[in-house]
This record gives sequence, C-alpha cells and structure tokens, in this order.
Amino acid sequence: MNAKRKNVNTIILVLGGLAALGPFSIDMYLPGFAGIAKSLSTDMATVGYSLTAYFLGICFGQLIYGPVIDRFGRKKPILFGLSLFTAASVGCANAPGIVWFIACRTLQALGGCVGMVAGRAVVRDLFPVSVTAKIFSTLMLVMGVAPVIAPTVGGIVANMLGWRYIFWILALFSSFMMLVTYFFLPESKVPDSSVSLMPGRVLFNYFAVLKNRGFLVYALASGFLSSGMFAYIGGSAFVYMKLFGMNEKQFGWIYAVNVGGLIGASQLNRLLLRRYSSERISFYSALAQSIVCLLLVISAFDVITFKTPFCVLIFLFLAACGILNPNTTALSMASCERSAGSASAMLGFTQMFFGTLSSCLVSLFHDDTAVPMAAVMAGYSLLGLVCLVIRFSFGEPVVEKGGKTLRSFPAK
Repeated sequence: MNAKRKNVNTIILVLGGLAALGPFSIDMYLPGFAGIAKSLSTDMATVGYSLTAYFLGICFGQLIYGPVIDRFGRKKPILFGLSLFTAASVGCANAPGIVWFIACRTLQALGGCVGMVAGRAVVRDLFPVSVTAKIFSTLMLVMGVAPVIAPTVGGIVANMLGWRYIFWILALFSSFMMLVTYFFLPESKVPDSSVSLMPGRVLFNYFAVLKNRGFLVYALASGFLSSGMFAYIGGSAFVYMKLFGMNEKQFGWIYAVNVGGLIGASQLNRLLLRRYSSERISFYSALAQSIVCLLLVISAFDVITFKTPFCVLIFLFLAACGILNPNTTALSMASCERSAGSASAMLGFTQMFFGTLSSCLVSLFHDDTAVPMAAVMAGYSLLGLVCLVIRFSFGEPVVEKGGKTLRSFPAK
C-alpha cells in the first residue's frame, strides 16, 4: 500500500469517527433513560425532550457551521465544535436537574454536528466528483458500526456504573477525536475572508445554494429518501417489541441485522459505481425502494400474518438507503465547489428536518398498528423518486471541474 493510499484511508477513518459521534450521542444514552429520570426526579417522557433538543440542535447547528467552515477553513471549526461537545458532555455527566441536562444536550448537538457538515465539505474539497460517492460509501462503513454497538455499550455502562458515565465516555471519545483531527486531518480549504458571517449575507448565500437546481433537487431527494429511515427508527421498537412480542435482546439482534444490511449495501454501491453512474444507481434504487415500501404498507394491514415478509421488506428498505445515501449526497455536493460548506450545511439541515418530521408523523398517527410507520416510509420514498424523475427528465449532466462531463442517466 503506497503512502497516498494510506493517507486517504487515514482521512476516511478520521471523518468516519467524526460522523460516528452523532449516532453514539443518540443511541448510547437511550438505555439510561430510566436511570436518568429517577436520578433527576422526573419521568421518562420529560427525559425524551432531551432527544428532541438534540435533533433540533443538529438541524439548526449545521446551518450555523456552513458559512463558518467556508470562512475559516475546515479544521479550526471542527476543533471548536469538538471542544464544545466535550464541555457539554461533562455538563450532562454532572447535571443536577432535567433543565440543565436538556440544555447541555442541546450544546452537545451544536458541537457534534460540525463533524457532519465539515466531513462532507472535506470530501468535496479533497476528492474529484467522480469518486465522492465511493468515499461516502466507505464512510458509511466506518460510521455504520456506531448504531450497532452504541446501545449495547450504553446498556452495559448504565447497568454497571450508572448513566452519568455514558457522558464521561462521550467526553473522552470527543477529546480523542480532537487529538486525531489536529494531528491527522489535513486542512482542505484555506480561510476565505470574502465569506461574510453577517446574517443577511449568510441568508443570501444559502438562497444562492438553493437556486442551484442540481443541488436543490438532489438535496430534496436525499432528504426524502433518507427520512424513511427516521420513521423506521421512530416506530421499530413498537412494531418489533409490542406487535411481534420480541424482548430487548431479540430487538437488539434484529436491529443489528438491519443495520448490517444498510452497511453491506453501502459497500455493494462501491462495486456498482465501477460500472454505473450515481444518477442511474440512485434512480433504480429509489424505484426499488418505493416498490418495497408499497408492499410494506400492504403487509402492515395484517402484520402478524405477514410477519416474516414484513421483516424482510424492512431489511430491503434499509439496504436501499445504504445505496441511496452516498449517491444522493455526492450528487448534491457535485455542483457546489466554492460554497461546499454552505451546501453541506443545507443538505444536512434538509435531511435532518425531514427526518425529524417523519419521526413526528409516526407518533402523530400512531394507532397501535404498523401502518403509520410503513405509510410514512412509503410516502417519503415516493417523494424522493419523484425528485429524481424530475432531475433526470429536465436536469443537466453533472460537470466536474476541468470540463469533464460525468456519465449521466440513462448511461451505463
């Protein structure tokens, strides 16, 4: 393995670690909900607001970091965000009450989301458009381990040491990522003083990104197609444990299997990209996912009878997400070079906004069946497919810097 390849692998590992900070922060403390509620003299429903606060912090925090990483480069904002995340984690570990805890969770999100925004921008900075989808697929492999092991680790820590130690571990992890970032992540963009941080100018820059038709359509497609996964996360515990009667251990195993499908499909995508374009792969994957979701809705009306097909369809849905996410992310970022930070922030905001909305819709229409979850998943998949159809029907091919036109649909 030559030095260049080693350097690429190192960058991917660092970016994967930064991206994994979010899933760890969400999934690792879930097993500690009961302990947090008892310790802070409140109920689990109130503790749940800390999760909502975290999602909102990620959603809007990304918009803050967009122009910041375009103005000051990528590395310094990452180090600042990790410092904030570390301090907020210590605050959570020492929280005297639920209000303090929720406030620190919000600060955690504002600090941790910098890795999501800067990571996409760094990939766009360092790698040509033709290979960014492969890089994002590799990142999914690195960060995809987090949702599998985080609940287990969190449960063990909460049972053996108490829930506060979960946040001490998160503080240590973010401190470790600060050191790794400082020493091993190269600065991919020089600071640009022409990028204004005045609110009016920031809004203008975001509107300029949204006026880019290529970015807008692919960002919407990415937001819609990834939001079905949030619906699954929001409704899966009820479906598997309440309707199917699974215990915590069984639920953990099937959750891990489904995440394995997501990760495995993201690596299959790397092989597909050797022969087909991201546009083509995205279109047919979205079409397949929409068909899967329609079958999922049908089976949801008698989910007990169709228990096995329902579980298989969930697996196939998440596998499609593993293929779609890296491709739609790469296509969204392809036409945004100078404003990669703002584009990354807007893309992340779109994904998180629609994702949070999908989770809320599952709760809003909850009727003690699997239908709301399946219906929300199907609705978002169809919306994403419509966006891709519009783009492929009326859009222009993606052009890389240097004038090279990438293969576009329906080319192989």
